[in-house]
Amino acid sequence: MPRPQSRPRSGLTVLILCFLTIVADGYDMVVYGAALPKILHEPGWNLTPGTAGLIGTWTLGGLMVGFVTAGPLTDRIGRRKLMLVGVVWISAGSLLSALAMNVEVFGLARFLTGVGIGSVVPSAVALTMEYAPRNRRLLYNGVMLTGFSVGGVLASLAAIWLLPHHDWRVLFGLGIVFVLLMPIMYFRLPESVDYLDARGRETEARALAEAYGRDYDAIAASAASNRMESASSPQGVRRLLARPWLLPLIVFVVISVCVNVVVYGLNTWAPALMHEQGYALGSALTFMLVLQAGGAIGSVAGSYLADRVGCARVVMVLFVVGAASLLALSNKLDTGWLMLAILGAGIGGTGTNSVLYGYVASNFPVANRGSAVGVVMGLGRIGALVGPAMAGWILDAGLGARWSFYSFAIPAIVGAVLVTLVPVITASRRTEEEPALTTA
Repeated sequence: MPRPQSRPRSGLTVLILCFLTIVADGYDMVVYGAALPKILHEPGWNLTPGTAGLIGTWTLGGLMVGFVTAGPLTDRIGRRKLMLVGVVWISAGSLLSALAMNVEVFGLARFLTGVGIGSVVPSAVALTMEYAPRNRRLLYNGVMLTGFSVGGVLASLAAIWLLPHHDWRVLFGLGIVFVLLMPIMYFRLPESVDYLDARGRETEARALAEAYGRDYDAIAASAASNRMESASSPQGVRRLLARPWLLPLIVFVVISVCVNVVVYGLNTWAPALMHEQGYALGSALTFMLVLQAGGAIGSVAGSYLADRVGCARVVMVLFVVGAASLLALSNKLDTGWLMLAILGAGIGGTGTNSVLYGYVASNFPVANRGSAVGVVMGLGRIGALVGPAMAGWILDAGLGARWSFYSFAIPAIVGAVLVTLVPVITASRRTEEEPALTTA
């Protein structure tokens, strides 16, 4: 009598675990901005807005280091192990931030936490898309990346409830809770089938593929084809630096820089800027909550639409929504319009960044797609360094919150313009190389 086959495991398990990892990322990134109004008045630290902005860039500098080292590390230890280590690392960094007794230690703690965050995000994206249904990969990825906004919502709620009565350190101390994810991930998060196959662990790879209902023979054949292509032509970053891929790569890097200026600048400074405009601390933190809600809406809705009408149109609309909202925020608005503008800034900021992953991937050949995404997102974090520091410099110069919002709106406008150029640039090289999957 034939043995009944067990039901394949669902990729939703992978989605949920990667989502929770990104929640930790979002919480840690947003908690600094939520706590900043109180950190600026920490006794003995003598922080200026400019110095506070630089501390924000230290976290993002660590994130860039994490992004750059994530690729080589995943090749050596695998995506699953790197995520396990990363979750523990992020929690330890949060605890060190909470215990820091001077600016130097606090800045170091923020940098180290950024390294942990940067190391887990690429693996979370790769595993989610690998185990997602083939026709829902962008949607799964978009839903997973809403974890950033959910983490930001949690940070904002914690600040609203705790900051009026407690020290800012308690917000960072709460970050250690994410270490509880590690044992769950240890037992439930699978390794990449592609990684196992590349390491020659065929038995494990085949068993895992069958458990999740994937065609291992097709995966192995695709991997073998990519290895043959790699042996006959330049691959990875070397190929991207040659014609006809260099110009699209540069354009996408600049687009990524633009969106990161908006996302990380706002997440660092939104409460302080709203406080600067005369709103009470509690109201300013509520605005942060709405900003994160907008990011979640933009990520899910944008990814859903990108699967249907293409990434280019969606990214363009999201950039325009973000720019218009930021220009509106530079003025004093009634409560209803103010909330709508903040929601739009979140949709056009974090939402754009989520869809951009798929947009970049769809414009490069399969063999070089990982390298393209890594280069664009890694170099794009230059914007994450510039955004927080730029707003701090503007406030130090006495130009006020209005010019800070202008400084975020301008990159959004530039990004929208550059998106219109991508189809023109990619059309000129389609006869030379592999066609893009979806560009419009």
